Amino acid sequence: MNILLTSIGRRAYMVKYFKEVVGESGQVHVCNSDDKTVAFHYAEKSFISPLIYNENYIPCLLDYCKTNNIDILISLFDIDLLVLAKNKEEFAKIGTKVIVSDAEVISVCNDKWKTYNFLKENGFNVPKTYLTLHSVMLALESGRLQYPIIVKPRFGCGSIAMSVADDEMALLYYYSRNTRAVNQSYLKYESAAEEEKIIYQEFLDGQEYGADIINDLNGKHRSVIVKKKIAMRAGETDISETVDSPIIRDELERLGKLTNHIANMDVDVFLVDSKPYILEMNARFGGGYPFSHMGGCDLPKAIVEWAKGNDVPDEILQSKIGLTAYKELFITVV
Repeated sequence: MNILLTSIGRRAYMVKYFKEVVGESGQVHVCNSDDKTVAFHYAEKSFISPLIYNENYIPCLLDYCKTNNIDILISLFDIDLLVLAKNKEEFAKIGTKVIVSDAEVISVCNDKWKTYNFLKENGFNVPKTYLTLHSVMLALESGRLQYPIIVKPRFGCGSIAMSVADDEMALLYYYSRNTRAVNQSYLKYESAAEEEKIIYQEFLDGQEYGADIINDLNGKHRSVIVKKKIAMRAGETDISETVDSPIIRDELERLGKLTNHIANMDVDVFLVDSKPYILEMNARFGGGYPFSHMGGCDLPKAIVEWAKGNDVPDEILQSKIGLTAYKELFITVV
């Protein structure tokens, strides 16, 4: 079985995980919009793709998949997901299965304003969130909201252009600075259709958790793995501990059954006064997945088995509780 990982970026470890699964019976290929990734040196084959919003992006992937007999295509980048979701039937025609949720699910996850409204409408706890500078100023004046306030892009991932405003001067400054940062980054493509590119969110004072909500390739819920975030770096978890938290697990199980997403959904949760608040949803492998993997979960193997039409036992989708893991920096000379 041959697998293509698109927008591989710095997640070279995913190449290793899938190579362990396919072994000698297949190959792992990768692509990225530039070659500044060590993943190019781990994969059997690699190529530089057009930018995601380039009109040649999908034709390029289709041609590559057909030429190289790619069975499974998986993206590791938010911006990639919606484009692939809208074209997965084209890939199916050439025998390539794109592991991606429906476009509606991707849209809800990628747009943090839609995320907030979706979660609120379905009875989940969420931080107070505002779409315009005017509305957040009114909330502050009325006492419905207090500083500090999170100022971050409406679209995007990691910690790009995310700030904490402690007063009005900082709020206005971050609004201007972060809007400019969005317009100067890849986020400008995702944000182009929307007038409001920044959202404002209540600052939650509690313990942060990450979680993997795992569904099968038909969207049937299978598992939730909860991890306590101990340290962060550049918007990704650096140190994490797998924990047994029924209150978080039950809420995320309900979320997984509601979204019917495909494979992994990476979720950020805050536990405040024993109540779980969901901040963000990413319909892909997140930066915290390696902690689940080190604990025994093997979602890459499950995906390959599901794609073959095989059943997957529950133990493959579980992670050992109480495991603390650290991300380590490795230097690779190429």
